[in-house]
Amino acid sequence: MSADMKDTIARTAIRLLLEKREKKLTVTNLVEACQITRQTFYYHFADIPALFRWILEKGIERLTREFQASEDPEQGLRSFFLVAQSMAPLVQKGMQSSYRDELEQLLAQNIYRLFDNIVEQENLYQSCTRAELQLVLRYHSQAILGLLRQWSPRDQDNLDLIVHTVYRLMIGNLSPHLPAAVSSAACSPG
Repeated sequence: MSADMKDTIARTAIRLLLEKREKKLTVTNLVEACQITRQTFYYHFADIPALFRWILEKGIERLTREFQASEDPEQGLRSFFLVAQSMAPLVQKGMQSSYRDELEQLLAQNIYRLFDNIVEQENLYQSCTRAELQLVLRYHSQAILGLLRQWSPRDQDNLDLIVHTVYRLMIGNLSPHLPAAVSSAACSPG
């Protein structure tokens, strides 16, 4: 029952933000829309940012499962972009709220976790130290956030090309030419 109520509160929050065009999501709005008490809300979530965190974590868990179930890692990455686009209105609405900083940090952390899972599953970057790998993951996470922030209808039309290019970047099949001395010292994805 507890997970069902959390899911109900989360779905209601999304509906309020997207359909009702709420400027700021409040506990009052949520308890009225869910027809629950404040105590029930606070039993499930510490506050609104905790609710956002839960929504993002569930989304990333779903993406990770889809990626792991996918025979083709590139298709898994495509699924990520599709889900990210479907969540874009919610994220954009959240970015316009007073929770912007926390939401952006949560997105970055969760994209990082997703890519960390991809790297582990695909055995990428084995020659990197943990510190180098963390930097690579931060780089990829921020690059994806940048793409998603500026996503356009033209990008949607070129989704397959974008996914393929990002995948090639991640696995090291697309990189600028480096002098031999530099490239032999650098860690490689595969």
